[in-house]
Amino acid sequence: METLKGKNILLAGATGGIGAAAAKLLAGSGARLLVTGRNRSKLDLLAQQLGLDAGAVVATDLTRSADIALLRERFFSVHESIDILINAAGIGIIKPVEQLTEDDFVKTFQANLLAPFLLIKSFLPAMKEAKRGLIINIPGVLGKAPMAGAAAYTAAKYGLTGMMQSIREELMRTDIRITNLFLGGVDSAFWDSIELRVQREKMIRAEEAAKAIWFLCQQPASGVVSEMVLQPFNHQVI
Repeated sequence: METLKGKNILLAGATGGIGAAAAKLLAGSGARLLVTGRNRSKLDLLAQQLGLDAGAVVATDLTRSADIALLRERFFSVHESIDILINAAGIGIIKPVEQLTEDDFVKTFQANLLAPFLLIKSFLPAMKEAKRGLIINIPGVLGKAPMAGAAAYTAAKYGLTGMMQSIREELMRTDIRITNLFLGGVDSAFWDSIELRVQREKMIRAEEAAKAIWFLCQQPASGVVSEMVLQPFNHQVI
């Protein structure tokens, strides 16, 4: 396994339950983190917990290309290269299709597909120049299997899976690796605003999902974990 000590890592979605837990594990392993998310107060609290300085924290709307450009500028003002890009950001709007609004659909695609595209488009050139790097996205199991009430969310996540498979084909002659993490139900704030009866006590804990990200960041240089599936034992859909 590769050591994380001294690795330059950008972690997007660091204010969510999974992202914050992953940030703690990565920082504890000696990685050099820059964390980003929309909520500045949560970012500042996380930075305080991890002992990060102000330059390692950037509030960003990942759906805005101008914000992504500023994020890139800040990252490379702190780090000369990027070793790992982790996208743990996203939103979930779960409704029957007749209740989905056009705004719901657009917001879902912006957060779950456009944002990863903008991140990769901005940071991939530096990886190409170095001819190495690791990109981790989290399509979740709905990036492979449908669910009733998740038409917009599943469409965006299927799109993310397909986009990353296509980009992988573009990178065949480099040492840039792509990993998709297909998480099942995770007990996190994701479910707080969703009107759907679920058994959160039987879901994966956010800390366990974060350990999967931490593990994937250490995959050996001689190979690649192209996919990992982690889902509740009693609710396996793929």
